[in-house]
Amino acid sequence: MTTVQSRHGTELMSHLLRRASFGATRAELERALDQGYEATVEELLNPRDCDELPYDLIRRYHIEQSTLRNQTGAKAQWIYRMATTRCPLLEKVTLFWHRVFATAATKLIQARPVANQLEMFRQRGMGSFRDLLLELSRDPAMLMWLDNMDNHRSSINENYGREILELFSMGVGNYTEQDIKECARAFTGWSVVNPDYMTIKMRNNTARPYGYMSWQFQYDSGDHDAGVKTFLGETGRFDGDDVVDIICRQEATPRFIARHLYHFFVADDVPVPQWPYTPPKDPGAIELMAEAYFESGYEIRAMLRTMFNSDFFKAEEARLARIKSPSEMVVGALKVAGGLDIPSPECYEAAKICSYMGQDLLNPPSVEGWYGGPDWINTGAYVERVNFASRILGDLERPGVQALIDRIVGLTGRAETPPERLVDTCLEFVGLMSVDEETRQSLIDYAERWGDVKSQDRHGAVAALLRLIVTTKEYQLV
Repeated sequence: MTTVQSRHGTELMSHLLRRASFGATRAELERALDQGYEATVEELLNPRDCDELPYDLIRRYHIEQSTLRNQTGAKAQWIYRMATTRCPLLEKVTLFWHRVFATAATKLIQARPVANQLEMFRQRGMGSFRDLLLELSRDPAMLMWLDNMDNHRSSINENYGREILELFSMGVGNYTEQDIKECARAFTGWSVVNPDYMTIKMRNNTARPYGYMSWQFQYDSGDHDAGVKTFLGETGRFDGDDVVDIICRQEATPRFIARHLYHFFVADDVPVPQWPYTPPKDPGAIELMAEAYFESGYEIRAMLRTMFNSDFFKAEEARLARIKSPSEMVVGALKVAGGLDIPSPECYEAAKICSYMGQDLLNPPSVEGWYGGPDWINTGAYVERVNFASRILGDLERPGVQALIDRIVGLTGRAETPPERLVDTCLEFVGLMSVDEETRQSLIDYAERWGDVKSQDRHGAVAALLRLIVTTKEYQLV
């Protein structure tokens, strides 16, 4: 294999691991290269042995990360999971669905129902979209979030019936207002029950933590409208299961989900409310994933496989075509710096920094979720990004940073090193591989200032260069 081919393969693998993971350490990248691209895709799509959380330590030192009653503990535990998981695509897909099926803990009082929903995304998120949508419709957090417990045979509440069509499956323009009403009728009687159910029904929102944490789905046949309904052109005595089946059969459904996948994994798109008026960036990509959806029996995994192995995903113009979300930024920096050995107080700080950057995990701003793209970047958020990444990768006390710099110094030599080689090596080890010429020249100019530094100073020189790299525009991209 030529050097050019080798570099192309390394850049492609780095691109895959930035998108299907939260970035990769050099060791993870080298392992993937030995394994090959398609084999790595299959390993990501078929995760095994994922439950690696040290619950003994969590229960002993961070009980709030075990009970998940408060948002602080639940967010910290998720950050730790994302930074240490052996099944990164599974966690990335969980984050994807949290953005699409946006459910906020603020309304639910407790964080535990949203944490339970995330666990459901881990179990269902790459499987059948029908099964996922059905579980979502039975999910206590969603039932409370979109008021379906107030959806009764005698008085329908259209909130969930509207959002399952508008934001969760098909998109505006593919159904009518009457379809919304019929959908809501089908979901009457779908509610929650728990030991404090009467308190909930009385709308008493005092925080009874153990009651609110134990919500369960309940189907009340006496409260269900069993009458004939006409929904999306089909007529029958439909219930929620039937409605989900009909939705999954629609041509619009996989195209809508495919556009979400493209927006999250391939390239930034316009916000969802603009989709009815703005065509997809790559209609051919959407059609390819839609075909995989129907051919596989509605499998999300098949759509992901088609996407990751496609020419449109592998194309050079798809690289660094998305702005990192705050969670991708934070978790990626932690991984490059060696990750997290134990669920330390740093998890809490990292979760808090995510919210400062504009992504308050477990609390999407509305049912539309986070728009992403340019919305992630403003003056305040950019300062938080730069400060966090610079602090993490410039901390020579972190064993992971020490090991990273030792490796870079070992590869570039202890004698005078051409600044171009030092810059390119540092870029490789933070997962960027390449930047535009203006950025690269600025980094080279900075590296030249160090000149022929003594060997004991070289670690500091590399650390300073790493801190500068994470301030670049390219480092904000994924």
